[in-house]
Amino acid sequence: MIQHKSARRAALLALSLLLAGSVGAQQAQAATKAVKPAKTSSRVAAPAPKPVLESRAIDLLKGMSARLAAARSMAFTATVMYEAPSLLGPALAYTTSSEVLMQRPDKLRVLTRGDGPVSEFYYDGKTMTAFAPAENLVAVAAAPATVDATLKAAFESAAIYFPFSDVLLADPYKNIGEGLTNAFYIGQSKVVGGTVTNMLVFVNDYVFVQIWIGAEDQLPRMLRAVFRDDPLRLRHQLELSNWQLDPVVAADAFASGKTAGAAAIAFAHPAAPGFTPPARGKPGAAQPSKNQ
Repeated sequence: MIQHKSARRAALLALSLLLAGSVGAQQAQAATKAVKPAKTSSRVAAPAPKPVLESRAIDLLKGMSARLAAARSMAFTATVMYEAPSLLGPALAYTTSSEVLMQRPDKLRVLTRGDGPVSEFYYDGKTMTAFAPAENLVAVAAAPATVDATLKAAFESAAIYFPFSDVLLADPYKNIGEGLTNAFYIGQSKVVGGTVTNMLVFVNDYVFVQIWIGAEDQLPRMLRAVFRDDPLRLRHQLELSNWQLDPVVAADAFASGKTAGAAAIAFAHPAAPGFTPPARGKPGAAQPSKNQ
């Protein structure tokens, strides 16, 4: 869900990199600060804890996956809070909120607002569309035949990544269980999500995740993750609320009439060489850079 081998927070379009670029600059400056060398110690390091795969935790993850996979359509709100380093040391927190609507096997809509640019993503079974309303920019590309394949294509071609992607997959546990090294049950909470939830942890080679799953409805309510290759141990939190399983979905829900007058840009990675957005308010394809 929050996990991904190479993504923390991906942009929708080139303009979506504005916030990420600012955060990245802070991180780079923080990384260059002098660090005092660690004192040498003659103490012997404690042995690493042995991997634990508790059947109760595995069963809860599989039960959640089956519940999600059985839904032919779903809607929910995903609120993401993620940390970024500050020049003063303590991390800063940024937040996004996405209204998600999905219909299996080939429909998806994600409307996101947050501390960066607003973004909209549509997939209608044939094309995927990325739209930046404030900038009036739109990118459209042919898409694969399933939600699973389209999520992968959107990330690989344009760095579009949703931290809640696992929820949308045809088999969520297949992705969660890949490379699983630890999974254990913690206990119950009566606070998260306004309901009773089971708390557990699952770990693989690249992420440590604590997850809260509804005790009765088996739906994920909250996740907190730390990427294991992150030396700063920055935290990422995902809250899932307003769940609707198998809602009636309007036929025109996976497209927007607002994109008709938007300026067209290439559906490509924002950092792709030669990418230049068109002049504001002038529809047309993105033009090659003058430096090429």
